[in-house]
Amino acid sequence: MEGLVSAIFHSLMKELKRHYSLFHIIKWRKFILVATFFVATGALLQTCIVSYPMSNWFLLPPLTLTPSSYNIFEKTSYNISSNTTLHIKGNLPVATFEHFPPLASLHSLNSTTILPLTAPVVEVRAKQKSRRQRRNTTRPAPSKLTIVPPRPRVVTAWQRHVWSLPPDEALVYARKEIDNSPIVANDPDLYAPVFRNVSHFIRSYELMESILKVYIYPDGKRPIFHTPQLRGIYASEGWFMKLMEENRQFVTRDPARAHLFYLPYSARQLQHALYVPNSHNIKPLSIFLRNYVKMLAAKYPFWNRTRGTDHFLVACHDWGPYTLTQHAELTKNTIKALCNADVSEGIFVAQKDVSLPETTIRRPRKPLRNIGGKRVSQRPILAFFAGNMHGRVRPKLLHYWRDKDEDMKIYGPLPNRISRKMSYVEHMKSSRFCLCPMGYEVNSPRIIEAIYYECVPVIIADNFVLPLNEVLDWSTFSVAVAEKDIPYLKKILMAIPLRQYLSMQTNVKMIQKHFLWNPRPVKYDLFHMILHSIWFSRLNQIQIQQE
Repeated sequence: MEGLVSAIFHSLMKELKRHYSLFHIIKWRKFILVATFFVATGALLQTCIVSYPMSNWFLLPPLTLTPSSYNIFEKTSYNISSNTTLHIKGNLPVATFEHFPPLASLHSLNSTTILPLTAPVVEVRAKQKSRRQRRNTTRPAPSKLTIVPPRPRVVTAWQRHVWSLPPDEALVYARKEIDNSPIVANDPDLYAPVFRNVSHFIRSYELMESILKVYIYPDGKRPIFHTPQLRGIYASEGWFMKLMEENRQFVTRDPARAHLFYLPYSARQLQHALYVPNSHNIKPLSIFLRNYVKMLAAKYPFWNRTRGTDHFLVACHDWGPYTLTQHAELTKNTIKALCNADVSEGIFVAQKDVSLPETTIRRPRKPLRNIGGKRVSQRPILAFFAGNMHGRVRPKLLHYWRDKDEDMKIYGPLPNRISRKMSYVEHMKSSRFCLCPMGYEVNSPRIIEAIYYECVPVIIADNFVLPLNEVLDWSTFSVAVAEKDIPYLKKILMAIPLRQYLSMQTNVKMIQKHFLWNPRPVKYDLFHMILHSIWFSRLNQIQIQQE
């Protein structure tokens, strides 16, 4: 063996000397030595140790089966002849090696291996197609889906009768139905203790859903018209405009069927577009609206028909009421949904106009973010307020209560040293009462913020008509304090029994759903509640006219 290896080595070296330089010979010598070693080792193992070819280590040998063992391959596609030897070309999958017995258990170790009768059944995998083959394979056409059409809407005889009525007659009919509404003892979607008359509200809401149609004037250029602003403390007017114009249930394109007509402008956008900064003159805004209404009256017959009593607008900016003063009918007759619902100014008319909730929206894509609060046991602060100092009430509040009592956390703008430890929202969530004093005007976004964070609101604003006041009983979930009683504020709050406070805090949670803006409106949410207030106001006007 050693002589054979030496002869092979010397012959290779001679050939290399003919064709390569000395440098290449040295470079390849190590490689040739290693290759020769493996060749010699393999020959030695083949001759002295193993009695069958080395290929059987790596390739599965042919199988020889007896006729009685043919059934182990009955699931395969191999052709088995009548003799006793089965030859399989190619290799079985690697996973099948685990099923074969060790070499010592085979009956012979020659080139033809005999499979014992006790071998387990092996199911050979089908050869997988390549990516190119799979790509070129035509996929079977998808089966046709059977689309089940929606159930046709069932229209009752009562609905046909109501829809056939002229708009004014339908409103008269609805007003009578509300006055004679059946008593409702319990409704799973409403919490009766917070309503003035839940039976009347349920019937009125049902009739609104069945009857009300609103026509939106298409006139007006952007950004003042048809451009909702969805962020900030004046976002209520923008959210209502957006959801109203997207609505299909209440909006009609046929003005002859309409019970109400919507003037789709934004007071906030009006201020942005026309107000000259630092001029302190909002008369150009009023003139612009006056000209807009005159254009509608000249173009359409609907304004002159009722002198604007079946028209409504929605404005949350503080200047909303004051931009109407150049048009007498717009100020006196139109239903005005205003955040600045101050009856002392002579513009907002109680029981005709609607108090619009002022809501702070920081993220229009997530208007319900951070809503919710803590349990009463986790509210160590008795009363909390933080905000800018303007108007007549807030300076008075700070004068009496800032740094005067540990239970009363009263600040101007929340100091940085305080906000680093606890944010404004966390303060509201950790307080039992949240103070909501008026600023320049009677309205304040803190009222709705307190409801969002389940803190009982304390409203300090004389002459303020509270939002949704025509249906909600605010005394069940809030505290009203006169401006003159600010020095006695803690005494007033401490006089509320714990049982009463717990009931009020529970009621705050229950009415929360009525003050939420949902990207897609749901029943009894803020969009529907505002629309119901406008609907209800129109019904009251119809009743007054009938009387």
